[in-house]
Amino acid sequence: MWGPPSDPENALAVLRRAVSLGVNFIDTANAYGPAINEEQIADALYPYPADLVIATKGGSTRSGPGQWGRDGRPEQLRKACEGSLQRLRLECIDLYQLHAVDPKVPYAEQIGALKQLQEEGKIRHAGVSNVDQDQLKIARGVMPIASVQNRYSAAYLESEPVLRTCERDGLTFIPWFPLDAGDIAKTGAIATVAAERRANPHQIAIAWLLRRSPAMLPIPGTSSLKHLEENIAAASIELSEEQYRRIAAAEPQTV
Repeated sequence: MWGPPSDPENALAVLRRAVSLGVNFIDTANAYGPAINEEQIADALYPYPADLVIATKGGSTRSGPGQWGRDGRPEQLRKACEGSLQRLRLECIDLYQLHAVDPKVPYAEQIGALKQLQEEGKIRHAGVSNVDQDQLKIARGVMPIASVQNRYSAAYLESEPVLRTCERDGLTFIPWFPLDAGDIAKTGAIATVAAERRANPHQIAIAWLLRRSPAMLPIPGTSSLKHLEENIAAASIELSEEQYRRIAAAEPQTV
């Protein structure tokens, strides 16, 4: 999240391997690095395969390691988008997402900046991130919204109402931290099912998300080729109804 990777060639290898294994959606942000992750994607994959969708985000600022700010001023969102276009070597970004809600700027104005970028042909689709139901409603009142990216996992279900709205209305739901930063392996029911299926807990957590909703598009990040291949293999795991319900029964209660 801050600074270049310790092994730059491995980072490029992970990206190339992901695409070779059939991954056709990559999510990033100008704040990752900052800027470095977008540059890595272009270095590894440009010219891009015709079916590859690259999603990035703007609206977050970085002043140092572990430090995150928000800047949703329209002029800053335009600057962020144009920087991402340059780093990704694109004329149009497939999915551009507002990374966070800036409380200092009316939310409709922040979304309006994305609408203007879309009208200018700089972005194809717009998405929002870290929103509640009311904020999603405001965004959709300004322009069509293709996706929502909120924190969500079997251990963190606060965005369940937003997920159900996405499912009902045909929006894509992109859960960040789908493996709870790796801690999902400590969830008892997931660990038990993993042992039964001779899989690792992270694979079971991904399989559970995929079964949870047809709107779900998990984005498990990794810098490891081994973990990348394990994560992708999770898509072939079909949990039984009993296994799915057992994990669901162990979920923390949402408010």
